[in-house]
Amino acid sequence: MSKQIVALGKPAVSTEKYPDRQVKKLFCGIDIGAETLAIAVMEVDHPWVQREFANTVAGHKALLNWLGKMKAPVRVSLEATGIYSMDLALALDATEFVEVAVLNPKRVHDFARTLRRSKTDSADAQVLAEFSLRMPFAAWQKPSQSALALRAISRHLEALVVQQRREGNRLHAAERSLATPRCVIADLKRSLAGVDRRIVKLRREALTLIAADAHLSQRFRLLTSVPGIAAVSALQILGELVLLAPDMKVRQWVARSGLDPVHQDSGTSVHKPSRISRAGSRHLRRALYMPALAAVRWDPHLKAFYEALLARHKRKLQALIAVARKLLHAIYGIFGSQTPYDGSKLFPHLLTI
Repeated sequence: MSKQIVALGKPAVSTEKYPDRQVKKLFCGIDIGAETLAIAVMEVDHPWVQREFANTVAGHKALLNWLGKMKAPVRVSLEATGIYSMDLALALDATEFVEVAVLNPKRVHDFARTLRRSKTDSADAQVLAEFSLRMPFAAWQKPSQSALALRAISRHLEALVVQQRREGNRLHAAERSLATPRCVIADLKRSLAGVDRRIVKLRREALTLIAADAHLSQRFRLLTSVPGIAAVSALQILGELVLLAPDMKVRQWVARSGLDPVHQDSGTSVHKPSRISRAGSRHLRRALYMPALAAVRWDPHLKAFYEALLARHKRKLQALIAVARKLLHAIYGIFGSQTPYDGSKLFPHLLTI
């Protein structure tokens, strides 16, 4: 009976098709751009092999054909870069001889500082290949179609809300100016009304999608049990959390959001104020900001936490960011326990007011 190599989360791959798969393994890094993919492939004690492919469906097929000709299992690392990486990750995950890891860019950046001085696409691809070889490997888990659709809708909604705010500001400025002709004001009103209708329609589509999926529906109900998180905010937050791997810890959630604190103290001379890393998803940070503002008004536990920070001479923005981070901890907890929010469990040491 022939030996088999088992890729994480995939069926066993027979070595009869590739008889030398059991004697070598390749490590691949892919630096993803909007138009191109820079590829670096390494085998231990062998020279680098580098290529470039288009970041299109045809380019993905050409890449997989090229890797297949090497007749060896391939461990691939790439950075999470939103829409530019998702289709490639799905294509790689569907290939039997490929294991794929989708990495937090901050983690790759920290790793890269030990290896390179130059920053080019080819150098970035080599760093990712080295990461595949040297670091513990965690295989990417393909999200459901509902999760992918929800994230796409929530991101588009976020862009439309930004557009809505800009159009509203332009209309306000135009109406206050005597020099603005009526036709311009009328056009701005039509534009703003159109954006409003699109937002309402997309939110309705997102809620229908959530209602049709039991897992998403349960998480949506749990989110709306948190003070400060209503349906609109829950939709945006869930759209960002839905693609996170189910085995991630809460610290990894915080790091992925970019809300993790960065301390800069060294010896007796360097004592810079702490700040957040901002190395994660700005979309998740933005989705948590308004709920944090509402929570410090309506939840006694988060309000007490916020006021305790202000009493320690933290700036209001610093305190709000800390509340947003606590909200993320709370969401992680209620998702794990499948129970509605209870602030006393989040702050057992704080007295409510």
